[in-house]
Formats: sequence, C-alpha cells, structure tokens
Amino acid sequence: MDIVKRDFNAIIKAIQADDSRYSSGAYYFLREALDYTIKISFDNEEFSELSQHISGQELLEGIKDFALERYGPMAFELFKSWGVNNCKDFGNIVFNLVECQVLGKNDSDTPEDFEKGYNFKETFLNPFVPENNIRQKKPRLY
Repeated sequence: MDIVKRDFNAIIKAIQADDSRYSSGAYYFLREALDYTIKISFDNEEFSELSQHISGQELLEGIKDFALERYGPMAFELFKSWGVNNCKDFGNIVFNLVECQVLGKNDSDTPEDFEKGYNFKETFLNPFVPENNIRQKKPRLY
C-alpha cells in the first residue's frame, strides 16, 4: 500500500507541475469519493459487475454524499481551501487523473459532464443553516 501511496503522490506532484489550481487534498478526496460512489452503487445493485464505469453526474452525487457524511458543515470551506469551488473543478481533477491514466473514461465522457452539477453553497452550507422560523422560547418570569 505504501508503494501505491507514493506513486499517487508522484502522480499528483507531476499533475501540479502543469496545473497548480488544486491541492493534493482534492485529489485524495476525489479518489476516496470515487471508491465510495462505486461501493454505494454496487451495494444498491444499480451497478453492473462487468463495468465499473460511473458517469460524471453519478460521481458528483457520490462526492456530495461522501463530503457531507465525512466533513459535514466544513466541506464547503475545505473544498475552497483545496481550490475546488464548483462541480467543474471536480471534472478538471478527474480529467487530470484520466490524462495520467490513473482513471479511465468512456469515449462519451467529457469535462463538460461536470458543469451541470450543483451549487456548492446550497449543497454544502444550507443543510447546516438554522431555520429562520424557529421560535425562540421566551424565558419564564417567576
């Protein structure tokens, strides 16, 4: 496992030499989110054992679920610190890994598959904002 980790580190460093937009944390997160997405898809029997391919939209859903589960309200700020500000950024990371042959793709897969994702603020911040309509209890006067 240590060799695999070092190889992935070397690949990330090589990618960052050409494209420094994203920190290494973003690449490690994406790799974990991909594994999570594949496992969830496989567990839900929506996934063919013959093809381990998932679409850009499926990966974005997996990224969302994994980030909310793992980081909760910190996901938004963490992504921002990694240079990831929208779904298109995840597409760029995926295709950086595709170019280095870490990930595969179908002929129909493109970076544009990630452009019609979700709004990061709505997805990663809104679930944690307290509702404005919550009535505050008035203190009892004795």
